[in-house]
Amino acid sequence: MSTMFRSLGTANYRLWFIGALVSNVGTWMQRTAQDWIVLTELTNSDAAAVGIVMALQFGPMLVLSPHAGLLADRFDKRRILMLTQGVMGVLGLALGLIVLTGMAQLWHVYVFALLLGIASALDAPARQSFVSELVSDDNLSNAVALNSASFSAARMIGPAVAGVLIALIGSGWVFLLNALSFLAVLISLQRMRTETLRPVTPASRSRGQLREGFRYVAGRPDIVIILVIVFLVGTFGYNFPIFTSTMATVEFGAGAEAFGLLSTFLAFGSVTGALLSARRDRPRMRTVFLGAGFFGLATLLAAFAPSYWLFAAALTVIGVMSQVLMTAANSMVQLTTDPVMRGRVMALYMAIFVGGTPLGAPIVGWVANAFGPRWALGVGAASGILAAVLSLLWMIRYQHLRVRVVVPRRHRPRLAFAHDGDAAGRRAAAQKAADELRDAENVTRRT
Repeated sequence: MSTMFRSLGTANYRLWFIGALVSNVGTWMQRTAQDWIVLTELTNSDAAAVGIVMALQFGPMLVLSPHAGLLADRFDKRRILMLTQGVMGVLGLALGLIVLTGMAQLWHVYVFALLLGIASALDAPARQSFVSELVSDDNLSNAVALNSASFSAARMIGPAVAGVLIALIGSGWVFLLNALSFLAVLISLQRMRTETLRPVTPASRSRGQLREGFRYVAGRPDIVIILVIVFLVGTFGYNFPIFTSTMATVEFGAGAEAFGLLSTFLAFGSVTGALLSARRDRPRMRTVFLGAGFFGLATLLAAFAPSYWLFAAALTVIGVMSQVLMTAANSMVQLTTDPVMRGRVMALYMAIFVGGTPLGAPIVGWVANAFGPRWALGVGAASGILAAVLSLLWMIRYQHLRVRVVVPRRHRPRLAFAHDGDAAGRRAAAQKAADELRDAENVTRRT
């Protein structure tokens, strides 16, 4: 199996990958249908209402994630996932029935978004840290990247399918199909070979375990800067439903199929970015810097796109860069965290990444309503550029990064990155080699 897909050689991970892919397709179908009915059936193209739905769906992550992370460190992650995935399937079923019977009102969507957010908050830390129990440490970065590819492939397939199905049979049936998709991940979890899992020793019950997780992160400047970057981009840059729905309807006057197609372009780029990331053995802060910078620039280009198809092309680049950035950030946190703390650290990571949406989505939605969707994209672009600047400053401060312009012969100028620590290491190695040579010469003379 190629290096890019090496984690799929593990039977348990292969089961997880397939089940999660099917479930994620259903989830993106529901999200597309949910945004569509709020925007076109329950309101009059109110982007702020879409932002409120996103805030309710992701808000519980802020409150519950620390406790959910502690649960993931204490209990069997596989059993936690079976419970949370089952609950989310039931919620999708109930919302679908309400929509099909014609009883749906905006407050119904708000309530279900909140309940789904609570279930997702309990699910996320266990799901993120469960990957480390499926594969070896050498394959963990690859498994994280393939998870991102699966999620992005679902983002590509789900909205496109949802756009067609909404037009053909209505949003209610899309919600029911999402409920059915959760069976795939439940079956995959049930069929796993538990004897080949690599469970971490559960954290013992004691006082102050939540504070211990926060202290651990506070003592790791490398994790802190990643969380700051994830907060900025996740809060203000990852409001894709608002960007695509308002640009499709307000700027380009498109229908449901074209709206779903925009999400497909975005997801195609995300799959490409995740697969590129899967080729890397170890992520670096430099990758985070480049991903954030190019994400900001691509989003800025999207804000100025004069036509639907140029906007779709810019979304593809945004998808690539967003996935390169977040896959590198996720992998760096997981690979460098003490296994016994992984659940709590990943809970904090997800709380900051997803939980920032309740703050960012209403703000970006308000900007789209007040000034237009292009200004909302400008907010997203600023978040990526600021994140890139902060990561560059961190590398200069903690990794002694030096940036210089190199002008080789017959080539265009380029930026070269070097670490003082790397140069010092090379000097030390050269000095050691010289000392060994001198010692050998002295021995030769004496003999």
